[in-house]
Amino acid sequence: MNGLFQRRVRGFRVVEMAALLILLALVLSVYLAKAGAGRERAEIARVEQAIVREQARMKLLRAEVAYLEQPERIERLSSQLGLAPITAQREAALDALPALAAVGTPPPAAGVASAP
Repeated sequence: MNGLFQRRVRGFRVVEMAALLILLALVLSVYLAKAGAGRERAEIARVEQAIVREQARMKLLRAEVAYLEQPERIERLSSQLGLAPITAQREAALDALPALAAVGTPPPAAGVASAP
């Protein structure tokens, strides 16, 4: 064992050369680990920014849906288009639906559904 510590190659002891190689391997592995961590950190930041943008977009879309679903707005649009609720005379019984679909005419008086 003592011979291993005293053996020299071109003026350097074998143990010193092995230690230098191990040190270089450790330095290289730490450098690669730091570079990988930096890439991961950048990817995490990019994903977090995308999440923030999507949350803002969702907030905007929720506000738009709330505006579009306002009863006053829907009522105003329906009155502008001349739409009105269905009258009781226009309601059809469930059994009359296939015949109405085939003919495409308003339901007859016999097909009026009774109010529950």
